[in-house]
Amino acid sequence: MIHVCFSLHDETGLDSKFTGTAMLSLFENTSKPVPSITVHILHDNTLTQDNRSKFSYLAGRHGQILNFYNVEELCAEKIEKMSRILTKVKETSLRNESIYKFFIPQVLPDDLQKVIYLDSNIVVNLDINELWKIDLGEKILGIVPALAIGSDIHIQDKVVTDGFVKAEDYFNSGVLLMNLKLLRGEEETLANGLKFANNRSYFNFMEQVVFNYCFSTKALKLSEEFNQFVRWARRNKEPLIKKIYHYTGDSLQMDKNDPFNQLWLEYFSKTPWINTETLGRVYESFRQSYGQLNLKMKNAMINLTGFMAGKKRAFFTLPQNVEATKEIFSVRADEELIVGEDQESLKKLINAMKRSQGKKIFFILVPRFPYSVLNKAGFTFGKDFLNGMELIPADNEPIFNSYPIIKAM
Repeated sequence: MIHVCFSLHDETGLDSKFTGTAMLSLFENTSKPVPSITVHILHDNTLTQDNRSKFSYLAGRHGQILNFYNVEELCAEKIEKMSRILTKVKETSLRNESIYKFFIPQVLPDDLQKVIYLDSNIVVNLDINELWKIDLGEKILGIVPALAIGSDIHIQDKVVTDGFVKAEDYFNSGVLLMNLKLLRGEEETLANGLKFANNRSYFNFMEQVVFNYCFSTKALKLSEEFNQFVRWARRNKEPLIKKIYHYTGDSLQMDKNDPFNQLWLEYFSKTPWINTETLGRVYESFRQSYGQLNLKMKNAMINLTGFMAGKKRAFFTLPQNVEATKEIFSVRADEELIVGEDQESLKKLINAMKRSQGKKIFFILVPRFPYSVLNKAGFTFGKDFLNGMELIPADNEPIFNSYPIIKAM
């Protein structure tokens, strides 16, 4: 029997569909006989009865086993202990799916020696037996190195840039093969990791920081096929093959011509979460998104003339959006365009901005860009750079970010 674990915090009731889609892909790609998989869902009181029933229906339809664990009730003391360690974190932040990952070794049955943990924004496009059969030996975790799958370490985690974890050992924690037998003896290690994160205010991707700080040198490095970032596969123009695909950030979009989007949508369309109510929410999300975008554009255009006085334009965009950027902004051959295609791209941007400070204004065309990095480097919003996403016409917005529409489904 293969054991797979998900964690879930669902305030809106709309996030369960991602876990359901991942579950369906897991079931449909796993070799028989049935049952061959037990799915464990760690959740809190935000899981509705309706979504719980949909999960049960999905597992039953495929002849697989499903267990639920309410960590808000089962781990109340552990959450309280964690809150005493994480003195700089709001108590509400201790109730989310990433934090629940710490409780897996204690919540799952004592006789269970191994489990596969999966984030919900995943499609399992291979037989999970391939991952399950790997022998961890004396390693605590099986992980895929972040450098192999395009993780932007320099943006995401200071635990690497500050020298506490080697870049080549750093891993994304969205897919983990967990040695529960060994992890059950590491509660104090994890507590020390939480203290480390709290003392240094490492709250961005905190659970990932803690797992790396504690276990990066005690992990077995696995093939990238077990945790492939979709945005990296797109960037490298890879074909859709047998891998576990990880839709980090806003890499899941509505473009039906993209094979990775199509893969997720095909599985989602077969879950109990798509119905007439879903279609109504999608329509309303489109209406609101475009209405808000038009208002943002008006405000942005009013201010733009003052910002641009006497300055040339420059652009920073993602590889998949280069052509769209050129078309929307009519980028000339003599205008600078930097592509954020690898770990060094942010450094390249900062160096370019230093060389041309006072002469150029950079349009940043990356959703959820860490603007604080530019502020720390001595640059000022409006004077040195702009959020170019606010200037994208409504009819071109889906090219850049249709993820809010996906969320509304």
